[in-house]
Amino acid sequence: MLANFLVPILDDGWRFIAIFAGATFLAALTGAAWLFWPLFVLTLWSIYFFRDPPRGVPQEDGLLIAPADGLVQMVTEAVPPAELGLGDRPLTRVSIFLSVFDVHINRTPCAGTIDVVAYRPGKFLSANADKASEENERMAIALRRTDGRVIGFVQIAGWVARRIVCYVKPSQAVGAGERFGHIRFGSRTDLYLPEGARLLVAAGQRMIGGETVMAELDPVAQGPRAAVEF
Repeated sequence: MLANFLVPILDDGWRFIAIFAGATFLAALTGAAWLFWPLFVLTLWSIYFFRDPPRGVPQEDGLLIAPADGLVQMVTEAVPPAELGLGDRPLTRVSIFLSVFDVHINRTPCAGTIDVVAYRPGKFLSANADKASEENERMAIALRRTDGRVIGFVQIAGWVARRIVCYVKPSQAVGAGERFGHIRFGSRTDLYLPEGARLLVAAGQRMIGGETVMAELDPVAQGPRAAVEF
């Protein structure tokens, strides 16, 4: 647990930490113990929530890496959001649910160039719901690899999350496992696999963003491989 606090903090999180810490300090000055302890816990939780730990990113080409920490909530066939430009044929969609205790930094699943960054306002249904992919507020990102294949991934707000933050822009080159955004405070990230990719994870499996290998793009060329974390 201590190791989770002794890591870098996301820049965007410092103001929230400062607000909770300031309120905690004022409660201590006024002697309001009933208020001090809940605020003290919130301060510690905000430090924990906005942690930004380093990750050992697999460098092998042809792999898709988990774009987020969390639990694989579902694996299904679904038509990608229209704004991704991936067509109207169903693709394998892997949905990762991020609880308020998970690291909320999102990372690119592979290297390439950003083709699309499209924000769409929407509802704030529970991120656990299947229809959250279609109805919730979201940020859809399409990344084009050097081999021409396009990988789609989507940041989805949940009923607690009210703010999607995206760092990348169209035409920007990114590396595998590079930070591309975060969501406050509890959310979901969907990854759409291109045709022919082999999925290496299953529902109920925990992901480590930037480390867990979720799929391989050329399974025949690369040979069999088990799901691994680096």
